[in-house]
Amino acid sequence: MMRLRNYFLTGFIVCAPLAITAWITWSFMGWVDSWVQPYIPPRYWPDSYLPFAVPGFGLIVALILITLIGFLTANIIGRTIFGWGENVLGRMPLVRTVYTALKQIFETVLADRSSSFKTAALMEYPRKGVWCLVFVATTARGEIATVLSDQGEEMLAVFLPPTPNPTSGFLMFVPREEVRVLNMSIEAALKLVVSAGLVTGDEKEAPISLGDASRIVETRRQREAQTEAAE
Repeated sequence: MMRLRNYFLTGFIVCAPLAITAWITWSFMGWVDSWVQPYIPPRYWPDSYLPFAVPGFGLIVALILITLIGFLTANIIGRTIFGWGENVLGRMPLVRTVYTALKQIFETVLADRSSSFKTAALMEYPRKGVWCLVFVATTARGEIATVLSDQGEEMLAVFLPPTPNPTSGFLMFVPREEVRVLNMSIEAALKLVVSAGLVTGDEKEAPISLGDASRIVETRRQREAQTEAAE
């Protein structure tokens, strides 16, 4: 019975992620198809010529359209039309707030130029002797940096994600010396948070020194300054 139990658990560990991934993928494809396919004339549907349904046709069309829109937006005419559309949205009270917030979120998460959350670190929280995993965003800037300048040391903006849902959390500004930057990748750190510590990163990688951490943050800040100057 113990062997049968172990075999069952092993099979469950193998099959459950595959089944959940397949279900999520299938559901997403069906959701996109239900939105896109009604706008396509039936004579262009593969289902009209085949004896079986072809899932994902709407998803393929959506990917092609999104890529085409990105291509058109990259040229002068596309940027002009896009800027005119943004000006129209900017004059709508409620739509303006929602659109601006969503655009900033997607630009921060998806843009290649973004340097957000490229470093995982450890910090003592909520008290001394208790360490938590955080993601270093950038150094404090603007009014926050001015207000905190009396601390006499540079402040870092860090994000503290909760377990097991890392999409929400706390934004904190802490002194650089209180943050221990890790060599662990962001992906490994996210796995550590989501799994509540069960799935760890590479234990061979030790925390880097404060000097290396300072150089990492300084390099990131210089890169961001160059990006802002180029824009």
